[in-house]
Amino acid sequence: MPKLVYDFAEGNKDMLELLGGKGANLAEMTNLGLPVPPGFTISAEACKVYLATGSVPAELADEIDHHVDALQQKMGKKLGQADDPLLVSVRSGAAVSMPGMMETVLNVGLNDDSVNGLAHQSGNPRFAWDAYRRLIQMFGKTVLGMEGDVFEDAIEAAKQAKGTTNDLDLDADDLEALVDTFKAAVREHTGRDFPQDPREQLDLATEAVFGSWNSERAILYRRQERIAADLGTAVSVCSMVFGNLGMDSGTGVAFTRDPSSGQPGVYGDYLQNAQGEDVVAGIRNTVPLADLEQIDKTSYDALMEIMATLEGHYKDLCDIEFTVERGKLWMLQTRVGKRTAAAAFRIATSLVDEGMIDTDEALKRVKGAQLAQLMFPRFDSDASKELITKAIGASPGAASGKVVFTSAAAVEAADRGEKVILVRRETNPDDLHGMIAAQGILTSRGGKTSHAAVVARGMGKTCVCGAEELDVNVAAEKVTVNGTTFGPGEMISIDGTTGEVFLGEVPVVPSPVVQYFEGSLAPDAGDELVASVHRLMTHADEIRRLGVRTNADTADDAARARRFGAQGIGLCRTEHMFLGERRESVERLILSENDAERDAALAELEPLQRGDFLELLEAMDGLPVTIRLIDPPLHEFLPSMEDLAVKVALAKERGEEPGHEVKLLAAVQRLHEQNPMLGLRGVRLGLMIPGLFAMQVRAIASAAAELRKAGKDPRPEIMIPLVGAIQELQLARDEVEGVLNEVAEASGVEWSTPIGTMIELPRAAVIADQIAEAADFFSFGTNDLTQTTWGFSRDDVEGSFFSRYLEKGIFAVSPFESIDREGVGSLIRTGVERGRATRPDLKLGICGEHGGDPDSIHFFHEVGLDYVSCSPFRIPVARLEAGRATLD
Repeated sequence: MPKLVYDFAEGNKDMLELLGGKGANLAEMTNLGLPVPPGFTISAEACKVYLATGSVPAELADEIDHHVDALQQKMGKKLGQADDPLLVSVRSGAAVSMPGMMETVLNVGLNDDSVNGLAHQSGNPRFAWDAYRRLIQMFGKTVLGMEGDVFEDAIEAAKQAKGTTNDLDLDADDLEALVDTFKAAVREHTGRDFPQDPREQLDLATEAVFGSWNSERAILYRRQERIAADLGTAVSVCSMVFGNLGMDSGTGVAFTRDPSSGQPGVYGDYLQNAQGEDVVAGIRNTVPLADLEQIDKTSYDALMEIMATLEGHYKDLCDIEFTVERGKLWMLQTRVGKRTAAAAFRIATSLVDEGMIDTDEALKRVKGAQLAQLMFPRFDSDASKELITKAIGASPGAASGKVVFTSAAAVEAADRGEKVILVRRETNPDDLHGMIAAQGILTSRGGKTSHAAVVARGMGKTCVCGAEELDVNVAAEKVTVNGTTFGPGEMISIDGTTGEVFLGEVPVVPSPVVQYFEGSLAPDAGDELVASVHRLMTHADEIRRLGVRTNADTADDAARARRFGAQGIGLCRTEHMFLGERRESVERLILSENDAERDAALAELEPLQRGDFLELLEAMDGLPVTIRLIDPPLHEFLPSMEDLAVKVALAKERGEEPGHEVKLLAAVQRLHEQNPMLGLRGVRLGLMIPGLFAMQVRAIASAAAELRKAGKDPRPEIMIPLVGAIQELQLARDEVEGVLNEVAEASGVEWSTPIGTMIELPRAAVIADQIAEAADFFSFGTNDLTQTTWGFSRDDVEGSFFSRYLEKGIFAVSPFESIDREGVGSLIRTGVERGRATRPDLKLGICGEHGGDPDSIHFFHEVGLDYVSCSPFRIPVARLEAGRATLD
């Protein structure tokens, strides 16, 4: 077993996976000479052993002993020392930031004896008993599994007895009594006394932090943020410094730039006479960080200097936690800070302008998911709005929904398809389910560094914090503001940029970023965010290898996709053209009883199809348009068997003759399949129903010929779906080529039309070398390839057991959302390699929903595809991620 414990001076910021973000950055700050309290970090490797076996590694105790001894010598005092105790914090720290999701225990080392020594040494008995109270409260909840309400209720009772609502009004005697109450509660609820041995406290706290890696909220957060489940967490043990020694002490969180907007300046929160959890919990409202200059200018000036040092060193926005202990500034943590989507783009380009990073690095620092957030609508500034209150805009966006007061209510409402706003005094990590389910979060306490703000920003969720005018009564399920009371179900709207809260639903308008992509807002029109997006999108387009096409079936969709930067159509689903009024023609085709009736039905459909393709090819003039011949089973164009059976039965009851319905019912019964996804569809339809594919190809070719005569440059590509054997593709190709030649001869116009296939069956991927003999291109249909590889019917399984699979860790993310690299991805890789082994110039693309998924796009770049195709709205995301993929 390698070394498990590292002194802060032994690590650095690049040891994230071993020491976690907190430990690695404490080490980095220590080595930069910044004022960091001494301590050590227990590595994530020890956590992995604990999670796998239920016990810490056998050698861990000796290593901790060694580092505790060294820390005691450095500090000149010992854990549990009666006259002057050494106290430590035990804090989690994963390689990827998971704010508030795991556990922390402060003031480890206090007991019934050492609390008196701390009171004597500090000259502040109130502080000592408050520190002991905090230890028992955190230890009880975090380590011993007690409900937090047990302690909160006791604190509220003590304040009521004192006739106050402020924790600071409780004196030393009150807090000493509260300690006795807490210890009695521990005994009552756990059957054991609060441990007095400091080393036992340290060991139990460490194991509790390890165990919190697999807490429900941590698992949920990892799933939401797609963080690997096997990383584990490190544990940093740091000598305590105290911000609750009086009004000359305090604690705060600082950002080197505004995490909401990206603007440079002094941003953060400060709270006098408090410990760190008081700031992030939002229990007491903070003051802006700038106020520290008046409160303690020496500490403020030192902090500004350190903030500049850290931003220059990390070359990025830094999130800093600090404590002032009787006028002395201490750094407790730094990390590259979470930020909103808008801030991410602004900061990236600002750092380029400041010479800190180059444009490649700037592109790495923004993500497609952030760009998607910037494309969401915003409130219409011209709409009439009833302002309730204005607070702190903690995470931008425009969100409207019904008021709910609990996470459970938010989840239940979201499951019913309702949009909700979660309203709380403050959130805590247990609220994560509700925060995910809600459209936005509104709190009456806390600031930009509260739990609600930090987690909401990380999720891209709209959030307004610190609405002090709101009197939120969760138990009574009501909110009162300025004499007006409203309860569950009341519609409100929150603006996470301005901090405004409105009564009712406020209309929205397109975001400036969408207006830029649509071409209605120039990149130099003065909008700083749009300018940043433009710069990074331009760079992504310059360096990306992957082309980006769109999935579009109408000219309107094609035109919008083209404005968004599509380089063609990667999938036109022709079956969508048979819906609506055209169903009757399709019904006649299906009900035809002889060649003449079938040909007549096809003749009805051909001019309609030609009109469709004229519009589509003209909208994409000069760009490739991949047209998939009809794919789904024919019965999908007919009424349901159940509906028809009811109609026939009712008609007979009325004495009517349901002739047409009887014919339809017979056709539906004839075409009915137990597994239609695996039945008569795709290329099989073309081979079994004479003239069907020929009609479509003739319509495509005729439209292309007409446009060429008009001086246009149509570029159709014909795709044959669901091929599993080279013989299927060759037969279909022969028919397609025959029709193309007929139209070319009849029109006097010649052109080249690539003919390819959709790879959506595992067999097709495995024999891609054979199929490539008859194909000019492959397009991987990852929706069906995922279904046929996993044996899932997406429509059936996503709503039935996928949630359980996600909960149990079988999936980290749905394989229909992000490509399954090990299974489906392996088949794609095989298809690419074997297809190009036969035909090196084979064009390769993907047209499933995965074409717009950022993680999947990086995989498609890696395996050598030529393009991805996605829905029009996701094209900018795909362009950005295709550029980022070249930098991996």
